[in-house]
Amino acid sequence: MERGFGVVRQNGYVVRDIDAAMKHWTEVLAVGPFFYLEEAPIEGFRYRDEPSDLRVSIALGCWGPLQIELIQQRNDAPSMYRDFLAAGHEGLQHVACWTQHFDEDLARLTGLGHSIGQSGQAGGPDGRFVYFDTQAHPGTVVELSEISGSKGRVFEHIEQAARTWDGSDPVRRIGS
Repeated sequence: MERGFGVVRQNGYVVRDIDAAMKHWTEVLAVGPFFYLEEAPIEGFRYRDEPSDLRVSIALGCWGPLQIELIQQRNDAPSMYRDFLAAGHEGLQHVACWTQHFDEDLARLTGLGHSIGQSGQAGGPDGRFVYFDTQAHPGTVVELSEISGSKGRVFEHIEQAARTWDGSDPVRRIGS
């Protein structure tokens, strides 16, 4: 990532009913399978640089090389997801760029003046993420997501499963 944010690898949709969203994506759009975490293991979550006890369900699937993330917030903890829903929106909330050089890319992007709206970690120490406060209209938040560790391997598995998916077993529950 030399200029800007990089290649968009994921579209993140904030939804009020994740089960209905997975059903729509798999049955209407033929996208899947979705790997579903009823309680996503997010650690060290911060909203506007303050700790927040975020609880979310997340489902991940792929539409070709583009990962589709469905997010349903399960509590009223401060987050950009909560703000998005409170503003009357539902649907595309962010796009994500993936990196194996998180520290360098984060320093470069904050050096360009981009401020962080929320951050945390998923999938171990090499699974950090930040959402930049870039929203001028719904769907324009940009996430920088680290994929150098186990999270990256999970993302590869999800993409591979989509390549060979025959429509069966559309929602695959995975543990936290």
